[in-house]
Amino acid sequence: MKLIHNSGTNRVIDLIRPHIKRGNQLGCVTPSFSLYAFAEMREALSVLERVQFILSPGDKALDFLGEEGDRSARNCLQTRWLANQCAKWISENVELRRALGPVPQGTIVMRKPDATPEQVVLGSFAFTTAGLGLTPGNPLSLIQASESSSEAAILSQWFDQQWLSLQDAFNSDSAEGDNDREAVVAALQFIGEHRDPLTIYSLILHNLFRDSEDEMDEERIVKSATGIRNTVVWKKLFKFQRDGVVGAIDKLNRFGGCIIADSVGLGKTFEALAIIKYHELRNDRVLVLAPKRLRDNWTLYQANDKRNILAADRFNYDVLNHTDLSRDGGISGDIDLDLPL
Repeated sequence: MKLIHNSGTNRVIDLIRPHIKRGNQLGCVTPSFSLYAFAEMREALSVLERVQFILSPGDKALDFLGEEGDRSARNCLQTRWLANQCAKWISENVELRRALGPVPQGTIVMRKPDATPEQVVLGSFAFTTAGLGLTPGNPLSLIQASESSSEAAILSQWFDQQWLSLQDAFNSDSAEGDNDREAVVAALQFIGEHRDPLTIYSLILHNLFRDSEDEMDEERIVKSATGIRNTVVWKKLFKFQRDGVVGAIDKLNRFGGCIIADSVGLGKTFEALAIIKYHELRNDRVLVLAPKRLRDNWTLYQANDKRNILAADRFNYDVLNHTDLSRDGGISGDIDLDLPL
C-alpha cells in the first residue's frame, strides 16, 4: 500500500487514468458526486465496458453542483448541459445502487475486461474535483492505493461484498438498482431543465434575502452619530424613500453594491443623494458617474445656487461622465484626469 497526497502528480486521477481503457471496468463508492468531476472524465468514462457506483442515500448529500473549488467551472454556465449529459451517461452505462446509510469514505476499483482488479484507491475522497485531485482538497485526507495485483485483488473484495450486500438487502437482482438509478437520473434532469429568467431572478432574491428581517432596522443600519438625520436631504425624504435609503445602505454594507430600481418620479435622485451624504458624513470619498447630458443634474447640488434646495448640506462628491472611464487624461468638468482621484 502507498499513501496518496492528492496533489501535483500524486493524485487519485493520475492513478486511475492509465486503467481507463476500452473494455475495462470501474467500481466506485463515493459520498458525493460532482458534475464537474464527471466533466473532466466524461470522454474517458465512455469507453469503459462496465461501471458500478454506490452512492449516498440522499440526493442532497451528493453535491452535484460541486464545492468552493468548482466556482470557476460553475461560472462557465454549462451546468444544465453537463447535468443532461451525466443523466444520459448514467441511464445508459451505469449500474447504480444507493447505500443504506451515510458513506464515510470513497473507493475506486479499476479492473481489466475479465474483471481482474488492477488498481484500488480508497480513503477520504469522493468523486469530486477535490477528491480526484483536480482542485485543492483537505490536506488531512488519508488516501491509500494498491501497489500490486495481489493487494488490488484483496482490496477489491470489500467493494464486491458491499455491492452484493446491497443486492441482498433489497432481495432483488435489478429492480431496486433500476429505481435508484432512475431517481439519480431524475435529480440530474431536474438540474438540467430550462427555467425562465423570472424564476431564476426570484430564486436569487430569495436566497440573498430570505434571512433578512421583515422590516429594516433603521437604528442598526444608519448610525445616528453621523448626523444624517439632521441633514436637509434626509428631512425631505418620504417614509418609503427613507426605507429605500436604509435598505440600500444595508446592501452596500453587506454586498458591496445596490441598484435602486424605483419607477420614474419616485425620487431616486434624492435617495441617492441621501446615501451619498451618509457616506460623506463618514468621511468616505464619493464619485458620481453620470451620462454627460445629465452631469449638470448632479453638479447642481454642489453649487451655491438658488435652485439648489439642498445647499445647506454642502455636498462634496466628485462627478465624472461615465465615458471618462475609457480616458487616460484630460479635463472633465473641473477634474484633471491625469491626477489620481
